[in-house]
Amino acid sequence: MAATYLDRILAAHRASAADDRRDVAAMRAQMSGLPQARGFAAALAGADGLAVISEVKRRSPSKGRLAPHLDPGELARAYAAGGAACLSVLTDAEFFGGSPDDLRAARDAVPLPVLRKDFTVGPLDVLDARAMGADAVLLIVAALGDGELAELHTLAREVGLDALVEVHDEAELERALDVGATLIGVNQRDLVTFEVDTQRAVRVAAALPAHVVAVAESGIRSGRDAARLHDAGYRAVLVGESLVTAADPATAVAELRTAGRAAPEPAAERRVATDR
Repeated sequence: MAATYLDRILAAHRASAADDRRDVAAMRAQMSGLPQARGFAAALAGADGLAVISEVKRRSPSKGRLAPHLDPGELARAYAAGGAACLSVLTDAEFFGGSPDDLRAARDAVPLPVLRKDFTVGPLDVLDARAMGADAVLLIVAALGDGELAELHTLAREVGLDALVEVHDEAELERALDVGATLIGVNQRDLVTFEVDTQRAVRVAAALPAHVVAVAESGIRSGRDAARLHDAGYRAVLVGESLVTAADPATAVAELRTAGRAAPEPAAERRVATDR
């Protein structure tokens, strides 16, 4: 069987991790001197109406170039002006054209919490996220074994990061809950084919327990999409492609928030939906 997008991305990240000889214990010791993180999950839970997590994304493996020449700080300010609750920044260079510099520039430009969007495969990835200024780290259940998931989730919380644990179905949701995840993403994009199933988040929402902040990812392109997810119980959307390609990102963010306010009150106010 031919290698999938996910296979190729994970192989590259695991190879890089294997070559990284930095001492985990020494790097972890440096975390104690860093400023307190801004509180990614708290910003979502405290948002008025539908929270929008706006993404800084230059390109994707499936769509190619989206906005290769974007200015992360300028885009972050536009997102904030539109009422975004948080930011998500791609830091993968090879497949998404991002970098830690993109995250630093975006975070320095606005007071919003920032998710490091990347393929986290080892402890140094978590520690790097904290060191570069991220407030949350992404853990993809499909990319990690049970032991890895538990280790990285625990480490993230110990160094002051929120951990957005991403799932694609009910079986992965059980694995996320088993490690104590309380911020859970439901990705509507199949990471094998990169195709989007816009009904996935609604289906999986029924299995989400009341104590978690739930996140559904991908396929949110309009106010109608946002309203449908809000009605299903999600409290926020994370939008990437449609925002970075919008003529007026601030207005696009504001329209998503307006759609959420127009929708019925969520069945469970804890839930959050995101778009890759």
